[in-house]
Amino acid sequence: MPHESPAQVQARVAGLAVVSALAIVYVVWGSTYLGIRFALEGGWPPLLAVSGARFIVAGAAMYAFLRWRGVPAPTRSQWKNLAVMGLTLLLLGNGCVVLSEQSVSSGLAAVAVASVPLWMGVFGVVYGQRPTRIEWLGIAIGFAGVLWLNAGSSLTASPVGLVLLLVAPIGWAFGSVWSRGRDLPPPFMAAAGQMLCGGVMIVAVGLLRGESLPVAPTLQGTLALGYLAVFGSIVAFSTYVWLLHHVRPALVSSYAYVNPAIAVALGAWLAGERFTAHDLGAMAVILAGVVTITLARVMRR
Repeated sequence: MPHESPAQVQARVAGLAVVSALAIVYVVWGSTYLGIRFALEGGWPPLLAVSGARFIVAGAAMYAFLRWRGVPAPTRSQWKNLAVMGLTLLLLGNGCVVLSEQSVSSGLAAVAVASVPLWMGVFGVVYGQRPTRIEWLGIAIGFAGVLWLNAGSSLTASPVGLVLLLVAPIGWAFGSVWSRGRDLPPPFMAAAGQMLCGGVMIVAVGLLRGESLPVAPTLQGTLALGYLAVFGSIVAFSTYVWLLHHVRPALVSSYAYVNPAIAVALGAWLAGERFTAHDLGAMAVILAGVVTITLARVMRR
């Protein structure tokens, strides 16, 4: 066996690190939809705990650690930008997903959220980013899938869930596009500040809705909430930020079409969720549109 040079060893280790990081983002973020369902079924209120409190806890832990490591606190103007991101990405994006899962299966929620890259393409036009013809084709294919999903799937049995799952990807996509080029702190501090701002807003809305903490939540629900806070909010998000700095954006964005498939598989396996041919067909069309957009961006670069 030929002896590997230090450069070859370093390249192999770096490759394994990227594969491991992608696996974490794929599996953990794909599993958060089922974690949300289990936390809700365990008695935890949707906005007060399942979405809001876990972001406050995760954001506070990250913020304290980063400050201890000497990372500067965000400036006043940066806090304003982080507040807008907390509103769009977390309150509208995550909060609406959590509320929707009170009446919609975890897998179907993940399929609807898969439309985020399509909306990012649309908002990109508003901010002067011209899509290529192939990207427009991908957007058209994807939105055909979104219309198909909303027109005749089990979503139609839950009008509120349908509306929430339209708002969620629009909020996340707008926040993602809006944040480009803004005055923000370093990535990990931005994540912590965003979770703190968004968490406070979500808890406030939960209190306005009349939510209250449960007297006796189930053990499964509490474990699911802990999993969401530690793995969904801290581990996976930090891994995602690391990937953004080490690999091409197109590779990082591949989570958008891997997560729904994982969420559907886990929902069927662990929660007995059932999906019609209509649901799965719409998912295939949405993901085909997302893949087309991703490939178009790779070709353009």
